[in-house]
Amino acid sequence: MAPGGSACKEVVESHSPVADYDIASTKSESNTTTMKNAVSFVGKSGIHSNNDVYELLECPVCTNLMYPPIHQCPNGHTLCSNCKIRVHNCCPTCRYDLGNIRCLALEKVAESLELPCKYQNLGCHDIFPYYSKLKHEQHCRFRPYNCPYAGSECSVTGDIPALVAHLKDDHKVDMHDGCTFNHRYVKSNPHEVENATWMLTVFNCFGRQFCLHFEAFQLGMAPVYMAFLRFMGDDNEAKKFSYSLEVGANGRKLIWQGIPRSIRDSHRKVRDSQDGLVIQRNLALYFSGGDRQELKLRVTGRIWKEE
Repeated sequence: MAPGGSACKEVVESHSPVADYDIASTKSESNTTTMKNAVSFVGKSGIHSNNDVYELLECPVCTNLMYPPIHQCPNGHTLCSNCKIRVHNCCPTCRYDLGNIRCLALEKVAESLELPCKYQNLGCHDIFPYYSKLKHEQHCRFRPYNCPYAGSECSVTGDIPALVAHLKDDHKVDMHDGCTFNHRYVKSNPHEVENATWMLTVFNCFGRQFCLHFEAFQLGMAPVYMAFLRFMGDDNEAKKFSYSLEVGANGRKLIWQGIPRSIRDSHRKVRDSQDGLVIQRNLALYFSGGDRQELKLRVTGRIWKEE
């Protein structure tokens, strides 16, 4: 459940057996796993540098590689600009005042180096000039994905197979095989719900994975429900697929058709862009029938591959 949300239940009525699902938990269920890759340096002459160069360019505080401006104290100890602020301008090695001394020699040494991408162990084998490496890594197609689970602040990252296993084993999300679905979202006292997230559902379709989200939130002053699909992969791959969502009753229906968003975009970013099926609360309760005191919203949909 998202912060401030309330307990919700989802009943799946697709080709899979009927099952009930708990609202997403607000507590992160897995610890962050961090990895530090071994880095080898290559000079412009093509000769590999030794570990001493790596140690010189590694900030002693955050242990990340340093980029200009690289600062040093009067005794020659260096650290990155971010950590200079964190240590309140005091050298963490000798405790001398750092002042505003730049280590231009080390910056020049860094300029002459070429490095492999830090995601080398995930499949990126390109080599980059030192000062181009950081920009590349921010957009590297091999960089890990963030966990797409929306009900808690989960900090786990990994490749797609690892995240699929993580979603299944740690978040206990429901996994479905197939490209069509028929879900019924249920909530009592819907007028009291301002912010809620129903349990994520993952579909295995065309050999890829898609995440179906359903949430209640405030759009301006209006309470709404929203369903949308995210693709477990990069944006260029997501554009190869389309999906549709449909909700309705009493001779009326709403239909949404679009392209699933990559999980590179956070679920909050997708939600706030309204890139999905948005249903005003009054209309959702009309579709639910009865005395409008309980949400019983049926959402059907399908996923297809564009030719």
